[in-house]
Amino acid sequence: MTARLAARNLENRVFLGLLLVVTLALGGVLAPFYGALFWAAVVAIVFMPVQRRLVARLGRRRTAAALITLALVVLLVILPLVSIGAALTREASGLYRDLQSGQLDVAREFDRIVGLLPAWAGALLDRIGLGDLASLKARLGAGAADAGRALAARVVDIGQNTLDVVVGFFVMLYVAFFLIRDGTRLTRRLRLAIPLEPAVKRALFAQIAAVVRATVKGNILVAIVQGALGGIAFRVLGIHGAVLWGTLMAFLSLLPAVGAALVWLPVALWLLLSGQLWQGLALAAWGTLVIGLVDNVLRPILVGKDIRMPDWLVLLTTLGGLALFGLNGFVIGPMVGALFLAVWELFVDSRRTRAR
Repeated sequence: MTARLAARNLENRVFLGLLLVVTLALGGVLAPFYGALFWAAVVAIVFMPVQRRLVARLGRRRTAAALITLALVVLLVILPLVSIGAALTREASGLYRDLQSGQLDVAREFDRIVGLLPAWAGALLDRIGLGDLASLKARLGAGAADAGRALAARVVDIGQNTLDVVVGFFVMLYVAFFLIRDGTRLTRRLRLAIPLEPAVKRALFAQIAAVVRATVKGNILVAIVQGALGGIAFRVLGIHGAVLWGTLMAFLSLLPAVGAALVWLPVALWLLLSGQLWQGLALAAWGTLVIGLVDNVLRPILVGKDIRMPDWLVLLTTLGGLALFGLNGFVIGPMVGALFLAVWELFVDSRRTRAR
């Protein structure tokens, strides 16, 4: 009996080791497509409620419902992003040409604004080492040239990696279709494989889906709204590169507390110092009363109170995710933080239940 038990334990360990090896091997094979697979999973989780409603209306035809859901993803998400990307490329190219031709002289504009400052402000610039305008203009010009070269190099890199981007895009759509169609079945099989109590597994999977949806809606949608509002304000005020600045505000809006103000506030100050008083005041009022309040109004509605993270954790997870995963980290980082809080909350609840 003891020998049989020992043999059975050895078989289990060997099988678990084999399972771990083949899982890691598959992860290594799929690693080049981790971004496409990640976004396919996000799309499937976010649009799964749409899939369920369509399945109920189409008489349980899951394939047709998945095709319609994927078409909605393309129409509502991907095509607008492509249009914004094209406009952003045009404006970035125009900005690069203006910098190269000298039509946009950053140092000259800075010199003009400094000339409008009062004496105490000039003395303050001297104290912090910005009083030597000649050297400062040289640094500003060199910085603008470096930024232009970096932008040009980035455009070249994007052109060289066009095939990888296209392949990743179609891989994402292809995988998303199957995850949308078979997501319920895959989730059921995954639950069976996890060695946890059924109640804990149900709560864990429900919490993971809620966290993914809330993170995407609470971060990306709020960022899009803030960037759009900022871009509209820039376009109305006649500021060049409204799409470019709006996109930058959308990305920075993922950072709590400061966010889009890192863009609109310096521009509002520049307008005030350059003599455009009503434009500067209007932009400052719009940024404070409209853009700034979007986060406080929309995010609690989209995210909900149960999984709302502290601002400091949002900031750290966003920056850490960006450092580790690149652009995908804007979503992966906060999502990991939210899952961390959710799993610990489930653990505490289970311990509290057992203690009763």
